[in-house]
Amino acid sequence: MAEHTIPTIDLTALRSGSDAEKREVARQIDAACRDTGFFMVTGHGVPADLITTARQRAIDFFALPDAEKMKVQRPPAKISRGYNWVGDRAIAYSMGQATPPDIQEAFGFGQDRPDLASQVDKTSAQMYAPNIWPQQPHDFQKTMVTYYDAMMGLASHVLRAMAMALGVNENYFADKFDRQASVCRIIRYPAVTQPPLPGQLRAGTHTDYGIMTFVRGDDTPGGLQVKHRNGDWIDVHIPPNAFVCNIGDLMMRWSNDRWVSTLHRVAVPPPDAVPSDRISLVFFTNPNPDATIRCLDNCLGPGETAKYAPVTVSEHYLGKLMRAGHSNVDAKAADVLTH
Repeated sequence: MAEHTIPTIDLTALRSGSDAEKREVARQIDAACRDTGFFMVTGHGVPADLITTARQRAIDFFALPDAEKMKVQRPPAKISRGYNWVGDRAIAYSMGQATPPDIQEAFGFGQDRPDLASQVDKTSAQMYAPNIWPQQPHDFQKTMVTYYDAMMGLASHVLRAMAMALGVNENYFADKFDRQASVCRIIRYPAVTQPPLPGQLRAGTHTDYGIMTFVRGDDTPGGLQVKHRNGDWIDVHIPPNAFVCNIGDLMMRWSNDRWVSTLHRVAVPPPDAVPSDRISLVFFTNPNPDATIRCLDNCLGPGETAKYAPVTVSEHYLGKLMRAGHSNVDAKAADVLTH
């Protein structure tokens, strides 16, 4: 395994620094996005007690009986709302790779704004699907909505820095995110107490679909790994009270491959590790679903042309999401996953 090479960037200046300090943060983001597309963020402004409470409510939810969690199971269309049970997803399918189902369970939600779906076409409206909230824990919905709003605030600061890094107006992305379809997923990777199926991981190898992702995950064996351009897998150890951020496919398209959407996975713990659960809070930053992603002029060098045809957010995102939801879980596989 390669040595840790993911840089850490202090974002404090994005909220209170001078123009020069903000430009320096933008430069660091640009360098990281040109390399692995991953970087840690500190000084992010999300309250530590909110992160702690959100993590605990995730633990409380996943501790509920299966029958209770299944009352809020995800929609048949496999949109990122509600509960995904262990064995429901195989995210490597989004890359066209057939694998056993991932060893994880999750709960997804978006903005609590029912007015948004009526403002877009039928396809894009799927990204505004209604949330499906459980009755327990009693303050689960309130906590998660507060966490979601805090993460939207963090993303808005980073987007302004990214605009500076790409040489466009600081507010370039603002009108592409005024009806954003960002998704939060809380994930439990259960302790692995039996040998996994061949090729099975906690999360299969994939790239993220959207603009950028923020992850606050437990630093335990069987964690996040990033594939460097040289082919090595890098173990990502997130510092306390920090997030790891990575670029998704749509930002790579927007930047014409100046920035990379990098393969990553969540590994199975080594056989000698003490079996333990892993909790991860994940915020997927997505623009308005009807926004069109086309190469920025600033990302075209002399004589260069755009590497990707224009695509709407919903066309790209939903296409990969539907593939990721495809998994053929037989009874034997499910038994391995849940015991």
